[in-house]
Amino acid sequence: MMLGALGVCLTLAAAPGVPPRFVPVRVFTLAWTHSIEKIRWEEDYTVQADPDGRPTLIPGQARIRGSGAGMEPPPDAVLRRDGWYVYQPHTRPLDELRLTRSPYVADYDWCVDGRCEPLRAVMPTDGDVTLLRPCTEPRPPARSGLAQ
Repeated sequence: MMLGALGVCLTLAAAPGVPPRFVPVRVFTLAWTHSIEKIRWEEDYTVQADPDGRPTLIPGQARIRGSGAGMEPPPDAVLRRDGWYVYQPHTRPLDELRLTRSPYVADYDWCVDGRCEPLRAVMPTDGDVTLLRPCTEPRPPARSGLAQ
């Protein structure tokens, strides 16, 4: 079976009229700063094909820059000298992430190859939930060879 390019598809959950955006990426980081505690979180993800060829989202290493009320790192996190708690989430491959993007707090950071930018540079927000799913590049509809 021939797969298209792997990546992620971003969709605005409350705006079905906005077309999904395909981003050809295999490894990326989502990062954000907690709105009250001002603590930075980073989560790494990899998009890969499962044994049946379906794209899947694999959680990688996660990091928390400190701790705060309701923001405690998990018990198996290791505190590094630079102040980051580092751990491996114990989750299975994911079908989607639901990213709540409020107009009242800073947007997620989208990081690829060590470069970060606000997620809105990749997918605009409607101030609600953005769905992030592993996917393959959508193929344009086949054209018939008939001229009209």
